[in-house]
Amino acid sequence: MESPLLEVEGLRTSFYTDDGEIPIVNSIDFHVRSGEVLGIVGESGCGKSVTSLSIMGLVPAQSGKVDGQIMFKGENLASASERRMRQIRGNEIAMIFQEPMTSLNPVFTIGQQLMEAIQIHRKLSKKKAKERAIEMLKLVGLPRAEQLQNDYSHQLSGGMRQRVMIAMAMICNPELLIADEPTTALDVTIQAQILDLMKALNKDTDTAIIMITHDLGVVAEMCRRVIVMYAGHIVEEADVRTIFKNPKHPYTVGLIQSVPDMRQKKDRLYSIEGNVPKPGSIQTGCHFAPRCEHAFERCFAETPDLINLSEVHKVKCWLYESKKCGGRPPIGDKHKANFDEAVLQPPQQSN
Repeated sequence: MESPLLEVEGLRTSFYTDDGEIPIVNSIDFHVRSGEVLGIVGESGCGKSVTSLSIMGLVPAQSGKVDGQIMFKGENLASASERRMRQIRGNEIAMIFQEPMTSLNPVFTIGQQLMEAIQIHRKLSKKKAKERAIEMLKLVGLPRAEQLQNDYSHQLSGGMRQRVMIAMAMICNPELLIADEPTTALDVTIQAQILDLMKALNKDTDTAIIMITHDLGVVAEMCRRVIVMYAGHIVEEADVRTIFKNPKHPYTVGLIQSVPDMRQKKDRLYSIEGNVPKPGSIQTGCHFAPRCEHAFERCFAETPDLINLSEVHKVKCWLYESKKCGGRPPIGDKHKANFDEAVLQPPQQSN
């Protein structure tokens, strides 16, 4: 099997505050192979976007620090110089940011911003760069590309701005594309168009994609593998079918149960009780334990490791730590029935 395009080992990203150094991403490991679409899901504040900024080298040194290894084609980006990262960003690794209106410069035309990216990395003439910019605008499905390149960002709709952001990210044919909530704040029709566009680009150019989202519908539509994050930790990892058909971590089960099922009429939608803990507030034990109805004494006293349930399925939960319990929770009968119903037999999802 070929080596991963990107391999992250022991990634820990902390920020400096008045209360000291606070970890936001806490010792996570994952990899992405060429042409693969990897989903990273979780609630707001779980560390998804900080993970992407760490990979891109966009965590300011005066605000925080990044530890661990971020191996991209055998090179550790965590120790790369800023000059080297400028060569990589936008060229070999590109990113689609969450809000296109604030990501595009309002005082430069769309064409100027597209041309700048390719002129920096590919040293093309102005004429060739302009031709490439128009080509990319057409590739992402924007009409009248020749005229559009002379427009400013405020003249475009939200969907058009997001397509421009994708064109800008793809203009140098990167090997890895990081998409941070690429369909947030777009209506459902435009969301579908953006996802179809990204799938086509992935298929046509073999670009690997890290899809960061809280929308499980996007995950089902786009991804091959899924990482579930909570409070800066990876709590479960599996292929997309396993995550939906046989989730193991109580947090993953809660996320899936929170998705409305149009086939059933309910008076109240399911939600996970409580809130994501404040970063740094939990020093020992499982970070999800205060919100978990299956938690027992060990969950509050010791932090579990990410263990392998199979070759493709990993989970970070004391309920599965001992093979002696056959994958069932080492807890009392009071909670066992609820666990079997919620975790071992999750609700069926619509296709």
